[in-house]
Amino acid sequence: MKLIRRITDSDIFGGTPELIESVSRYASRGVLIDEEMNAAMMYMSEINLYKLPGGGIEEKETIDQSFLREIREETGYEARVFHELGYIEEHKKKNDFMQLSYCWIAYARRRVSAVKLSESEKQLGMVVNWMTLDRAMELMNESLINCNDYSTKFMILRDKTILNIAYEILKRNESEHFK
Repeated sequence: MKLIRRITDSDIFGGTPELIESVSRYASRGVLIDEEMNAAMMYMSEINLYKLPGGGIEEKETIDQSFLREIREETGYEARVFHELGYIEEHKKKNDFMQLSYCWIAYARRRVSAVKLSESEKQLGMVVNWMTLDRAMELMNESLINCNDYSTKFMILRDKTILNIAYEILKRNESEHFK
């Protein structure tokens, strides 16, 4: 899998990028689309921000299984991964924390269960909102402008990068049927 981007404190504050040597957390995340090319965006009402579905990789999971589990938990949908995007490194020097996220595009097959959010996700008021890719791009740009939190800026930069790459791939292949 190829490196898509390294996000460092220099993306937030400017200056020289500093890298952290060891990975603190592995995750899988990406863009989930439906048959109408709408994207599933996770809205967190308590902080008025959007993010992509995804989260940490659990023991004995493959990286793509992790993404599919996160989709099921956060959206209630069964999905199929159809495109590997690469990975993103987030080097949060201020927190001495490096997250490596494997990134995908998946197709939503059908709703199979109720959402199963973590306590922190429930506290953030997280819900799934389906929207056009163009609207998702607009909201990620607005989120980046309106965010003042250090760690949240990393999340938004990461998800905006994933969405930008997926958007180009999906628009280029719009005539293809991804089922």
